[in-house]
Amino acid sequence: MISNDLAELHEECGVFGIYGDPNAARLTYYGLHALQHRGQEAAGICVKRHHLHIHKGEGLVTEVFSADKIDELAGDAAIGHVRYSTAGGGGILNVQPFLFKTLDGDMGICHNGNLVNANVLKRKLEDQGSIFNSQSDTEVLGHLIKRNYGHFIDRLCASLRELDGAFAFLVLLESGLYAARDKYGLRPLSIGQLPSGAYVLASETCAFDIIGAKFVRDVLPGEVIRIRKGEIKSCFYTRSPKDVSDHLCAMEFIYFSRPDSNLEGINVHAARKRAGKVLFEESPAEADVVIGVPDSSLSAATGYAEASGIPYEMGLIKNKYVGRTFIQPTQELRELGVRMKLSAVHSIVQGKRVVMVDDSIVRGTTSKRIVALLKEAGATEVHVRIASPAIKFPCFYGVDTSTLEELISHRMDVDALCDYIQADSLAFISVEGLSKSVRGENGDALCCSCFTGDYVTKLYDSFDKANKDRK
Repeated sequence: MISNDLAELHEECGVFGIYGDPNAARLTYYGLHALQHRGQEAAGICVKRHHLHIHKGEGLVTEVFSADKIDELAGDAAIGHVRYSTAGGGGILNVQPFLFKTLDGDMGICHNGNLVNANVLKRKLEDQGSIFNSQSDTEVLGHLIKRNYGHFIDRLCASLRELDGAFAFLVLLESGLYAARDKYGLRPLSIGQLPSGAYVLASETCAFDIIGAKFVRDVLPGEVIRIRKGEIKSCFYTRSPKDVSDHLCAMEFIYFSRPDSNLEGINVHAARKRAGKVLFEESPAEADVVIGVPDSSLSAATGYAEASGIPYEMGLIKNKYVGRTFIQPTQELRELGVRMKLSAVHSIVQGKRVVMVDDSIVRGTTSKRIVALLKEAGATEVHVRIASPAIKFPCFYGVDTSTLEELISHRMDVDALCDYIQADSLAFISVEGLSKSVRGENGDALCCSCFTGDYVTKLYDSFDKANKDRK
């Protein structure tokens, strides 16, 4: 991966599942490839063929799975996972899915999100005799399921009621595929169906398009789905409808999801474009061109340009071949890192007043270097507009927005930050503007805790301890 000061944001992972197709592993491979943007550190697939079989490793999907390896994973059901580590760190032991071998049969589990009470549950389970094989909070669910009683669905629901935080779980048994979404709706999960009738589940709908599946619906907050024998059944693990809310993570729309994905019926590209228009309404600038920082900011930049009437131009080009193995052996080469990733188009920005639209500022170093890059290319002014509110608080739900001390908007107000990145002006979209861009009149139904500090869940520790220990 590129150096940490350039890699501003990461999401923990993406999940994909399929039940009832003889090419389950191959389709899962393609689904994970479509979700690769959600995690580039590791990938894994667990497939059902009488018993469960698994292959996983560190690297991109194409690096972990060869054609021969996919052929070895023959079966009619599978779950898959792509990962970027936040909670639990890296290493092969933390790569998912996890495969549990029990006397009652095999169980595979993978998870997108982060459990805020994971340490509380781990301590309780260890006191009862459990031994954990990884640092990942995903493993907690497997231990809880085995310690509950009754039919599997009852054990699963009882276990889910003990969890708090953000999650989209997939659980594969020899007898069926189960999916569950947290009761706050923080992490997305959708259901699709192939022409063959087989059902699929994915963190984003873009994974359905690549395999020719049709979107059916989203898994609802607090819902458990069971797919077995070509049928879907549903129940809710929460005891009361009052426990259920819908607070999908705002960063899914701002940064993480692919623009061709639809989240809860809202197209990501369209939401970003609306945010760009609202950003202009809130913070206009006199300029000659509008440019976006590739790739997740391009939709917002086009919206800003349309609303302002200022021409949209491709003023920055992304080098798509700067990969995970990019070597920076000296300090001088590290300083050149941003130039390896982005290039300014001199003929577009030279002699121009530029509005540079970006999706977020986390540590500020990348924004500072891009502003310098544009001015070195001849831009007379650079006005920075950010299509998210200022990130002032850490996320504890699976987004690596760093520690409180590293979040530059926690330490600096807008004027100080503008001076730091050496822009001619700087403005962020408001929380209200972002919410309106995504949800319209129902704009409060988003998790904006990293902007406001108002967390959807309790943190189970003091804020200072949670910030220090979990990041």
